[in-house]
Amino acid sequence: MDLFTIGFPTAFSWVNLLYCFLGVFLGTFVGVLPGISGLTAVALLMPLSFHLDPTTAIIMLGGLYYGAEYGGSTASILLNLPGTASNAVTCLDGYPMARQGRAGPALFITTIASFAGAAAGTVLVMLLAPPLARFALAFGSAEYFSAMLLGLVAAGTIGQGRRVKSVAMVVLGMILGLIGIDTNTGEFRYTYGIANLYDGFPIVILAMGMFGVAEVIASINRLKYVTEVGSITMRSLLPTREDMRRIAKPVARGAAVGSFFGPLPGTGPTIASFIGYAIEKRVSRDPSRFGKGAVEGIAAPEAANNAAAQTSFIPTLTLGIPGAATMAIMLGALLIHGIQPGPQLIGEHPDLFWGVIASFWIGNLFLLFLNIPMIGVWVRILHIPYRYLYPTILVLICIGVYSLNNQVFDVGLVILFGVVGYALKLMRFEPAPLLIGFILGPMVEENFRRALVLTRGDYLALLERPITAGFLAVTLILLLGMGWSTWRSHKRRKAASRS
Repeated sequence: MDLFTIGFPTAFSWVNLLYCFLGVFLGTFVGVLPGISGLTAVALLMPLSFHLDPTTAIIMLGGLYYGAEYGGSTASILLNLPGTASNAVTCLDGYPMARQGRAGPALFITTIASFAGAAAGTVLVMLLAPPLARFALAFGSAEYFSAMLLGLVAAGTIGQGRRVKSVAMVVLGMILGLIGIDTNTGEFRYTYGIANLYDGFPIVILAMGMFGVAEVIASINRLKYVTEVGSITMRSLLPTREDMRRIAKPVARGAAVGSFFGPLPGTGPTIASFIGYAIEKRVSRDPSRFGKGAVEGIAAPEAANNAAAQTSFIPTLTLGIPGAATMAIMLGALLIHGIQPGPQLIGEHPDLFWGVIASFWIGNLFLLFLNIPMIGVWVRILHIPYRYLYPTILVLICIGVYSLNNQVFDVGLVILFGVVGYALKLMRFEPAPLLIGFILGPMVEENFRRALVLTRGDYLALLERPITAGFLAVTLILLLGMGWSTWRSHKRRKAASRS
């Protein structure tokens, strides 16, 4: 099997092992800190990956991503402050357990559930990615256009706010992605004579501004100091036999939920964790225990978000379609290295694909050994005053952006995007759909125009291709569903205002 003949030999090289460990360690560190998401960590450290081999770069960035999912539960349980968005649901039962003096077992259970969910997700990636890539080899320009259009529409469902706002952010991202040289005509578009914009906005600047700088600005007033959380000893970590009996089935169900929702565009770990929690509460014989320290309420969402984090790599690597904002950054990193994600990736770069899959196993084992013995270290990190952290983060952002082209203009851009990103947060606009629109928008345009050239401008000829027609039909159903949901929400608000 290629995983053993190609993947593990690649992943076990000392360089890849080093950067895998670095990625999961920094991911856990960032996940522990409330207010700084895993997405922010990936955006901040992406410039470091430019100087690495592509395989090593994706191994490190992937470790950051799923490492943050592990670490995010620590602050959720001890402080009732989610380290990442997907860990928010863990607060519901994790914090009550900590208040009952059972923080240790809660932290242990999250680590075990996270590892089990990640293992299930990795197995699914191994099983589904190769056949999906073989199926996608039949794709032409029309199929790629329709698949990426589906990804764009699905991106409009990301977030908890109104769908109209998410769609608006997707459109804004597409517009930003069109700035620069038209690949078909060679004409400059929306550059307004500014030479620095001739090549468009680098994804690094957009990501670091919208997620890095904006997150820091938003966190300054939210997290002044972290309160005392007490000490956690190794003996206090051990759960009871009853705890272990109770979490077995919730972990399995949560892993199944995360494995299903992870590859779907517009869902990801956050939605998977909330659905996993909702299912567990519904099937429970005593739902009243939830919200009061039920171990099932920790195990299911933690297994779900980690399974979703692993399986979200499936559409990104095999189809070149990012289902979440973090995957859009991964896609951008591959493109910067000159590697085109898609069905040809496994055949043209088997060492990268199977090396990354093998690194998932190694990285999750690292996390298992990092999280349990080092829980005391992560607890101490929570005592660092945020006033020391945010200036360091901002300096690193500016250094990373300046190192791209050695231009002060880029530093100004990232600050501008940071301010704009913070303003959008205040207005409850989700920035994640913008990043997906920025990545997929130009690809949709390029493949659509190429498909029209091949059909000599016949739009209806696109519908004669079964795969294209299928993707477009699903896209239409999604649009109709979003319209129906928006209309019903408007009617409810109107009825509520009358009463």
